[in-house]
Amino acid sequence: MSELDNDLTEDIEEFDILDAVADVDARVSRITNELDIAVAAWHEDGRWTLGVLPNPTDIAQIITSLKSQQTNGGAIALISIDEEFFILIRVLGSHISLFLSDATCALDYQVAEELLGIANIQLPDEDEDASPIGHLEILADLGMNGMEISALCDDSELFPDEQLEAIANRLGFGDQFAELLQL
Repeated sequence: MSELDNDLTEDIEEFDILDAVADVDARVSRITNELDIAVAAWHEDGRWTLGVLPNPTDIAQIITSLKSQQTNGGAIALISIDEEFFILIRVLGSHISLFLSDATCALDYQVAEELLGIANIQLPDEDEDASPIGHLEILADLGMNGMEISALCDDSELFPDEQLEAIANRLGFGDQFAELLQL
């Protein structure tokens, strides 16, 4: 059997296992979680250090993790959800900055709604156009201004993981980011 056939068989078996899960939401969640990524990055001793965060949808836990990794420049979380949107979280001292690439995703995704709640930002109306929301200058002191982040959000050709990879490249840890996520 070829390697491709083996991969397809494994994928089919995985979906068969999902069929055994009674709750449709649990099945969908299990599939989409494979698309979600969360990476923490912090600058220490003149170099960037990165680590994978275990649950991309648990904003409170991500913030707690970032607080434990603080250095002079703080710690950053780069999160991609379901190939639909990305989130940036930065903890610097006692200050927490939050950014969501598409505010309208809060209407469909609990993690985006939770982020807006933590930031004390109202949910968008159903008829609003997609637009970024939150602290646009979240990475300005690290060399990436709000205009650059906004331009990435407006680029409909890029998936959120590609947008995050562009951010990682701009901040100087793109190779580590790609290697960590095997992009």
